[in-house]
Amino acid sequence: MTTINREATGPENLQKLHDDLSEVWGNPKGLKALTIVNHTTLGLRFMVTGMAFFLIGGILAMLIRTQIATPDQNFMTPEIYSQVTTMHGTVMMFLFAIPILEGLAIYMIPKMIGARDLVCPRLTALGYWCYLFGGIILCFSMVLEMAPDSGWFMYTPLSSNEYSPGLGSDFWLLGITFVEISALSAGVELVVSILRTRTQGMALHKMPLFAWYILAMALMIVVGFPPLILGSILLELERAVGMPFFDIAGGGDPVLWQHLFWLFGHPEVYIIFLPAAGIVSTLIPVFAGRPIVGYGWVVFAITVMGFISFGLWVHHMFTVGIPQLAQAFFSAASMLVAIPTGIQVFVWLATLWLGKPKMKLPMLWIIGFLVIFVCGGLTGVMLALVPFDWQVHDTHFVVAHMHYVLVGGMLFPLMAGIYYWLPLFSGRMPSETIGKWGFWLVFIGFNATFLIMHWTGLLGMPRRVYTYNTGFGWDIFNLLSSIGGFVMSAGFAMVLIDITLHFRYGKPAKTNPWNADTLEWANKLPPTPYNFVSLPPIETRHPLWEHPELPQEMQEGRHGLATASHGRRELWGTDPLTGKVREIIHVPSNSWWPLFAAMALAVVCISLLLRWYPVAGAGVMVAIGFLLRWSWENGAHPKAAPDAKVMPGDPPLHSRTMDGPGLWAMTTAMIANGSFFLSYLFGWFYLWTVSPEWRMPDASPLSLVALVVAGVALLGGSALMESSVRRLRKQLDSGLAMRLYGAALLGGLQFVLILWVMWNANLVVTETSHDAILMVGLYYALLHSALGTVISLLQGMRVGYRYVGAHAPFEPVVVTYFWRYNVVVFWILIAALAVLPRVIGG
Repeated sequence: MTTINREATGPENLQKLHDDLSEVWGNPKGLKALTIVNHTTLGLRFMVTGMAFFLIGGILAMLIRTQIATPDQNFMTPEIYSQVTTMHGTVMMFLFAIPILEGLAIYMIPKMIGARDLVCPRLTALGYWCYLFGGIILCFSMVLEMAPDSGWFMYTPLSSNEYSPGLGSDFWLLGITFVEISALSAGVELVVSILRTRTQGMALHKMPLFAWYILAMALMIVVGFPPLILGSILLELERAVGMPFFDIAGGGDPVLWQHLFWLFGHPEVYIIFLPAAGIVSTLIPVFAGRPIVGYGWVVFAITVMGFISFGLWVHHMFTVGIPQLAQAFFSAASMLVAIPTGIQVFVWLATLWLGKPKMKLPMLWIIGFLVIFVCGGLTGVMLALVPFDWQVHDTHFVVAHMHYVLVGGMLFPLMAGIYYWLPLFSGRMPSETIGKWGFWLVFIGFNATFLIMHWTGLLGMPRRVYTYNTGFGWDIFNLLSSIGGFVMSAGFAMVLIDITLHFRYGKPAKTNPWNADTLEWANKLPPTPYNFVSLPPIETRHPLWEHPELPQEMQEGRHGLATASHGRRELWGTDPLTGKVREIIHVPSNSWWPLFAAMALAVVCISLLLRWYPVAGAGVMVAIGFLLRWSWENGAHPKAAPDAKVMPGDPPLHSRTMDGPGLWAMTTAMIANGSFFLSYLFGWFYLWTVSPEWRMPDASPLSLVALVVAGVALLGGSALMESSVRRLRKQLDSGLAMRLYGAALLGGLQFVLILWVMWNANLVVTETSHDAILMVGLYYALLHSALGTVISLLQGMRVGYRYVGAHAPFEPVVVTYFWRYNVVVFWILIAALAVLPRVIGG
């Protein structure tokens, strides 16, 4: 008998099984609650923190509406108004929309795919603490009256030192970069968890649609966020050190910032929309009482939308003077994205048409979404037409369109999802009466606010104006919009009161209260920290409809991994395509290291704000120390796998294989890293070919010979890593430590040679963007060289502790993938920075 398909545990052992699982997976109390890495708790923390930032953003919005409700207002000074408008957009986009959707995904995905947790729980914890600390730092700027005031998109040169000499822009750049670490952490975590931890038999084509949407969102985060991180780093270097990346006089170009920002910014619109659409695709079949029409078409639409969204960034730049051919291309692409959107809308309508819809409270929010989002999509097609965009650019029409798409397209489905999953959060049913009052106030107030703003935009009212004179015909419309805004605020206040009261006074929910089809409703209400007592085989897209007895079977331990006496936290490791079980993944338990690492990074962020560079450097070293200590408790370490034995017939532990989740996490992280590197190359070639004051010296300042020797050393280290892995595949580990130390030595040689090149290049980084961008590229190579050296050195040490070897060959494979990335990137860097300038000149 194997635990893959276990028979019933029996009543005499069932209580002991629950006790064992509770001991292994339980959350500590008191101060140790800060060490929790369980996805259920962290998902709730993300969502509650996101709602707190939503309240801050909502208050800022009402301040804006109060200021422009009537002409010639002096409710706020121009400086404060600019800070309020900037922070409203920043808080809503960066601190509310994406984090709360990621939080919902973190909470729901393991429950939907039949897993007990996410695959890298400490990474999720690090992401939460980075999000919290970054958001606090950013919002604290308002308390100091030093908030950024250049708009939530921080266009240069308005955000540069000349026009923003205070710390406002620095708060934004450092705080947002801190928050982006959180988003990327969650993106990597969700990609790997969805692909590798689905329960037995859940092939990709049987996966819940919500998981498809989250997979697309997470991959888009991994690819789309690095360009903004690069842009933020470059702009902060310009402000703090004087590197002229966006200064025309120094060979830079302010339009480069727009490219880097919208390479992130337009995909972000779909990053926000996709999880919301996933909620819609999940709820409509439940309340229509039938499977969704066109499952395959929806997956196709998700995939196409994800790809097309990365070809639309110039949609926001039609007025900056780009060539007409480029305008035509991006205009067509902007209209093309309506096709996958339309597919989803028609699938939803067809499912409702062919089913018997029940107009419960969550469905009310879904209907509101359909009305508002279709209207927002129509105005989006209008803005895709270049001549029309020229006319309404930077007017209230664009503001109204953005809110119809983002608020209507994200917030209404989010509220539907919160009401739908409330019984899962609390074990209680929502109030239909109070909930409906909240919905109608929000729906009426929203349309009263933003429908009218389309008209003020068409009448020529610019966005971000502090005040205006009477006589333009804007007075009555602005007043009505402001009244609508306060009505909408009253609706959200009622919703929040309803949800708060619900946890105490709501009617207790029965098992699967909505008669849903997906696995999250096989949990107890509310769920235990381990979600499921046993993990079932799944052969259908609708397991609870076709097997209504499944929740009881799972709770009785009749399926896989119904054991915890070994002290490990375990998941199935399944094939990414077929869902066939390949290994047992053991995930780490509660830890202080994510919190300590995030606190050290917060110290770095604050020190950079205050220009305390020695303290920032010390903070970086402390953070690296925490992260390395964190990595030590991994794989075959006794704290990671206290007992390496498995039951007869079970697959091996992932740390005893060569294809565990860490390999997938490394690959996904390197995709994000590659996106960052490609964005850097884009900036290099963009300034080289476009900047009017670009100055390239006649002879390259970089020593090509030294760089080639460094590249050869890197190749040698990579070859040693590859040979180590090949031998491990043959169960040979003699001389493994020496090979790893040899790779580290060659990595150290590369590090020294890069330092020598930097020292002898005599780059004047504050005078020309050419020298500045060369320096950034060399630092990028130096950082990766140092990291490759250190992790190889640690691997050699772990061999001595018997944490790595033929019995546990997994970790060198992961490190080898990092070396492969370094080899490819470093030689591309040599070609771009040192060879091409010599071949084709400036």
